[in-house]
Amino acid sequence: MLQPEAPSQLELVPRPKYRWYHKTAGLIAVILLFEVGIFLVVWPWASDWDLTFLPYSLRQIWNSNYFKGAVSGLGVLNLYLFFVEVFRLRRFSGQM
Repeated sequence: MLQPEAPSQLELVPRPKYRWYHKTAGLIAVILLFEVGIFLVVWPWASDWDLTFLPYSLRQIWNSNYFKGAVSGLGVLNLYLFFVEVFRLRRFSGQM
């Protein structure tokens, strides 16, 4: 049976050094995920959703509640990724 190594034998792995552009890219990603998520959740149910220039067959699909629900589902997915990225931004804390 394998025995775990003693703590004195383990090497300490240094934390990566994050620069300003890593932090800025993470913050921009969080803001973008939030905005797109809210837009995709709300817009399919707004009155602006109806596009009159579409042909009749495509307009039926476009105005279908199933299609609107699928688009809103993508918005919920974006909001989930927003929360994941917000908690991942904690990796930048403590390093200024």
